[in-house]
Amino acid sequence: MPDFATYPSLKGKTVFMTGGASGIGAEIVKAFTAQGAGVGFLDIDADGAAAMKSATEGTVDYEICDLRDIDAMKAGFAALKSRLGSANILVNNAARDDRHDWTEVTPDYWDERQATNLRHMFFAIQTLAPDMIAAGGGSIVNMGSNSWWEAGGGFPAYATAKAAVHGLTRTMARDLGRHRIRVNTVVPGWIMTERQKTLWATPEALEKHRQRQCLPDLIDPVYVARMVVFLASDDAAMCTANNYMVEAGSI
Repeated sequence: MPDFATYPSLKGKTVFMTGGASGIGAEIVKAFTAQGAGVGFLDIDADGAAAMKSATEGTVDYEICDLRDIDAMKAGFAALKSRLGSANILVNNAARDDRHDWTEVTPDYWDERQATNLRHMFFAIQTLAPDMIAAGGGSIVNMGSNSWWEAGGGFPAYATAKAAVHGLTRTMARDLGRHRIRVNTVVPGWIMTERQKTLWATPEALEKHRQRQCLPDLIDPVYVARMVVFLASDDAAMCTANNYMVEAGSI
C-alpha cells in the first residue's frame, strides 16, 4: 500500500457519515481516524457497525438506523452530536446498487430506490449544515457513481438517483458557499468491495472492465477514501461544486 498523505487540518475535526460499517464507507472511516479526526456514522448493519468500531483505532461511534426513515436519521445524528459534538464534515456515502430489470420496476420500487440512494443525502445536509454555518465553514462530500456516466444498464432507478447527486452537489454548493461550506461529489468507478466481489465480479466481467479502464489495475476502496479525505481537508479549500473521479479512466 502506498505511503499516503497526512492532512494536519483534519486532526481534531468531527466527521459524520452515512454508511460506515462496510465497503467504501469502512475505508473512509479508517482514513479519517488515521488523520486524527473523530467519526460518527449511521448504518443499518448493527453487527458490521460494532465490528467496525472495535477494529478501528481512534474515535469511532455509530447509531443504527434505516436512512429511508428521515426522522430516524435526524435522531441518529442528534445522538452522535450529543457524544461527539457538531460535525465539521459530512460524507453522504450510503447507497445500494441492487440490480433491477426496467420492465419490472413499480412506482413503489422506484420511490424506495430514491429513498435509499438519494433522498437522505439532502436531508442530512439540511440537518447538519446549520452547525457548519455557525462554525464558519465545513465540507460536504456526496458519493456519486460513474454508472450513469458510462451509460451502464441493469439498474435504472439506481443510476438515476446517482445522476441526481450531481445536481444536488451543484445547487447546494451555491446555496452554502457564502457560508464557506464546500460541497463536492466523489465519483467511484467499479470498486472492488467484498459486496462487488461476491455478487458481480466474475472473471469475464472483470476482464471486460479492465479493457474499459485506462489503468490496468482494479480499484481498491482505499483510493476512494483518499479522495474523500483530501476534499474534506483545508488542502481542498478552493474546491467546490465539482465531481472528482476515482475510476481509473473508465468513462
